[in-house]
Amino acid sequence: MDELPIGRRVAYWRGRRKMSQQVFADRLGKSKSWVDKVERGVRRLDKFSVLYEIADILQLDVQLLLGKDPERRTDAFNCIDQVEVEEIRAALERYDSMSAYFDAAPYPPPLDDMRKAVNHAWLTYQYGRYGMLTRALPKLLRDAQAADAGHGGDRAPQAAHLLGQVYQIASSVLRKLGECELAWLAADRSMAVAQRADDPLLAGIATTRVCNALVAMGRARPALELNVNIANRLAPGGDNEATPGRLSVYGMLLLQGAMAAARIGDSATVDDLLAGAQEAATLVGGDHNHYWTSFGPTNLELHRAAAAVELGDGGRAVEIHQAICETAFNGLLPERRAHHLLDIARGYAQIGDIANAGEMLLRGDRLAPSEIRCRPIAHEVMSDVLRRTRGTPPAPIAELAEHMGVGV
Repeated sequence: MDELPIGRRVAYWRGRRKMSQQVFADRLGKSKSWVDKVERGVRRLDKFSVLYEIADILQLDVQLLLGKDPERRTDAFNCIDQVEVEEIRAALERYDSMSAYFDAAPYPPPLDDMRKAVNHAWLTYQYGRYGMLTRALPKLLRDAQAADAGHGGDRAPQAAHLLGQVYQIASSVLRKLGECELAWLAADRSMAVAQRADDPLLAGIATTRVCNALVAMGRARPALELNVNIANRLAPGGDNEATPGRLSVYGMLLLQGAMAAARIGDSATVDDLLAGAQEAATLVGGDHNHYWTSFGPTNLELHRAAAAVELGDGGRAVEIHQAICETAFNGLLPERRAHHLLDIARGYAQIGDIANAGEMLLRGDRLAPSEIRCRPIAHEVMSDVLRRTRGTPPAPIAELAEHMGVGV
């Protein structure tokens, strides 16, 4: 992209927005002939005011039009592309609901269509297809924002609920890929929208996304406090009915609180929070996916192992892993299983078992390649495996390292 003439870049992004030359010209207040000449390089774009107007219509950073976008990654699995990140950023910077407050909103996408798209995006995430998801997110964000801005009356909470979910999906995948500040922004937006959706459980699970982003940015203590605070408010009992959904959200808040406590080395709090989550998992009675949490007894054990790794007790993490029921584990969605195998790879590395650390990475890659090939923490583990392997690494490890772009 950075080697293309500016007119070609305009044409590229216009095409990505599914916008004809005529529609683009109308929005810009120019003729179709003017647009055609710009895109063919016959007419120069030398006014910054026009460039900024074009960037606004195409919903992207003007730096992308100027060819100054960051270098695009070309790894074999297309984990994340900075162009897509900038598209997501541009979508997050939109304030359609505020514009709709002053002006008549455009005809919004039907809620049934939005619901199907959001469900598909959740499944794409939970199957670990992060590259596919980052490419779909910019449009999904814009559509969800338009739906939230355009649907009023009794449909407003439904539209807000869908937008809140899309923000959560964006936050989750951005955090996985190391874009922590954007993940925090998306998660913070999800919390605000959840209040308009009038769904305390959606707000509760949005809290876990905020806290995950905070932990990723090194702010584990405020993440711990926020998780515990909201968990206490949603705890079953009194007026809070112990529904499977509430138990799942409550349990996930405790689990994420335990992970934050592990990050700061507070093992006593880790144990307390895991004990509370275990009670909730027992009441849920199985591994379910209420509010897209995958919460249940098996996911609890995965978090118990992950917390042990964060506390530096790789041996304990491996023991927990080996005791997990294989049938129950295989019933979890690919992202959960691959994430766990990455955690256990770290655990094996902590106890010096480099061969099994590498094997866990290979198993995770077979389940959900993006979880291993795209996450910065996985790259760190692979670098450690390569560095501590005596002699030439086994061929499968060397091949995976090459796919990940990791060297010794």
